Order: sequence, then structure tokens, then C-alpha cells
Amino acid sequence: MTAGPEPRWRSLPVELDSAELRAWAARIPSPVALTGASGFVGSHVLDALLLAGARPRILVRDPGRLRDGVASACEVVVGDLDDAEALRRLAAGSRVVVHLAGVVRAPSAARFDRANRVGTENLVGAIGAVAPDASLVHVSSLAAAGPSPEPAGVAPDDTPRPVSAYGRSKLAGEAAARALGGRWTILRPPSVYGPRDIDVLQFFRLAARGVVPIPAGERWVSVAHVADVVRAILAAAGGVGAGRVLHLGEPEAYRIADLIRLIADAGGVRARTVPFPAAAIRAAGLAGDLLQRLGMRKIALTSDKAREMVAGNWTARSAESLAALGIAGCVRFLDGARATWEWYRRAGWVSRAKMPRPY
Repeated sequence: MTAGPEPRWRSLPVELDSAELRAWAARIPSPVALTGASGFVGSHVLDALLLAGARPRILVRDPGRLRDGVASACEVVVGDLDDAEALRRLAAGSRVVVHLAGVVRAPSAARFDRANRVGTENLVGAIGAVAPDASLVHVSSLAAAGPSPEPAGVAPDDTPRPVSAYGRSKLAGEAAARALGGRWTILRPPSVYGPRDIDVLQFFRLAARGVVPIPAGERWVSVAHVADVVRAILAAAGGVGAGRVLHLGEPEAYRIADLIRLIADAGGVRARTVPFPAAAIRAAGLAGDLLQRLGMRKIALTSDKAREMVAGNWTARSAESLAALGIAGCVRFLDGARATWEWYRRAGWVSRAKMPRPY
């Protein structure tokens, strides 16, 4: 069973083929610099640039995290957003810088701020010093805008109202990016899913086991397949949307319960949702904080994430932004979820043995 009517927008493929990549890449000035290349979205952006024939300059803390063969195809700068000299080497002579590096989970507001605000300030300072004509594509988050009181979602020009330390730090990072005058584009993706993701993965794993806890009450969310985020980044790197804040994601939002049903349908499994009251989610978040302090840095649910989960609708108005970027549609969620299941299963991230019935 699927949820809701067919989308009114064009359905795009889950993989960017060479022809599409060449078309995007032809608009991007070279050289291109990239932070966050070893992360989820960043690794897909890097793949797209390489397949398009570019030789990007990338900032990585640990080159060992790059997949085999990637480092030799790039100009690798070892360092992080606190390393002024590494940032200058990254930015020197660049025509466009794509900024994806940051922190999505941290034990304190100060740690979020250090990575997402101060790190962006450091990068902008390096660009100003050694690449004064370069443009910046700053990949922020819908968390910077905050939740929406209505399912229709927040618009890019709505007053931001972040509810989490993460969201406030991303909004502060946006302010840092604006210091480049008009030579910036800010992209705010919602929840991003697809191959290599470890956050939405948790919902796939829970669906495979047959029970998915969700916040109680009717809540709506926007989602974006990673291929669509890559499309938006390449468009922005080509100069589209300069000086604007743009929202990404499918133009139509989903009820969380319907989204879980679609995940189950896409994977050929049966799963039921179990509503959890806000108090229980907050308590689980506090437990996650304790585990983080004990050294378990990959805990998905912390009190900061709990505040986001219970805040309301995480929906974005994206149709006008996608049109501004020249993007004709989006990956349909059912198609994206099927491809994501396939990748997770091949990678062994979701066990077939734990599924109620095979796909």
C-alpha cells in the first residue's frame, strides 16, 4: 500500500548519468574546492565531480576515510576547519568552494558552534584572503529555519526559528557565509536519505524488524534523496541562485506514518508504527546525552535531536527554489527508498535475516 496521490512534479532518476553530470559540470568554473568530501552528501558530490571529469581540491581530516582510488583523482589537503593554513591551501585560486563539512551530533552547544559557525567563519576568511573572486555554496540545513506550524512548510524568506543547538549553529554558519557579499548561495536540505546515509538508515533497520517508534500526533516531514541534493549543489556551483537562500527536498511533504509505510513497501517488509509521547522521546534523548559523554559519539538520539523530533512539522517550501536552480523535479520517494534498500542490503547494513518476509 502506498500513501497519497502520485506527485505532481516530474520524477527524476536516482542516479545522475554521465550526460546529466556533464551538463551540470559545464557551468561550474574550475578549480573547485570541497569540504566534507568524506561525509555522506560530500562523498556523493565528490563522485559526481569526478565522473564529470573534474579534479577537485578536497579538505579531509583523514584521507584514509576516502574510498579506494578517490585520493589519486583529487588534490587532497589534509586538515580541518580549525586549520587556517590548510584552509588557505584549499581555497587558493579556487573559483568556487562547496562547503559541506560540519557537525550533526555533538555533546554540547559549544561543540556545534565551534564546528558550524566558527568553522564557516574560518573558511570564509581563507576565501577572502586567497580567492577573493571565488563563490561559496554553503550547505546548511532545514534545522536552521526551524519547524513549520503548518504542513505546507517554511519558505526560505520566513524568519528562522531554530529549536536546537544544531539548528542555531547552522543558522550562525549561514550568517558567516553572507560575509562574502553576494558571492554565496545557501542551500537548506531537509532529511537526506540514500546510499551511505547512517541517520535515516535507523528507520530502515527498524522497518526491517517490524516496529518503528514515531512521535505521537500528526507530524509532517520533507525529505530529499541525495541525488537531488547533489543536483542542487552542482547547479549552485554553476552560479545559479547566487545571493539567495534556497530550500531543497520534494515539493510535497509526507506524514511520518505514511513515510514509514512507504519505506516498508519499498523494502518488501511489514512494519507498524508505535507512537511515543514527547516525554518519552525527551527521556531517551537525555539517555543519549549520557552515552555520548561516555564516549559513544554515534548515538543518534540526543536531547538536541529529541527537541527537533517533538517540535512539529519539519517541512520546507521548495518548489520555487528548485525552479530557481533549474531543477525540473525530484526523485520520487518510493523509487529512492527502493534503491536505498538495495544499497543497504548489498553493503550488509540491513540484514535480510531480520526481515519478516523477503523482498
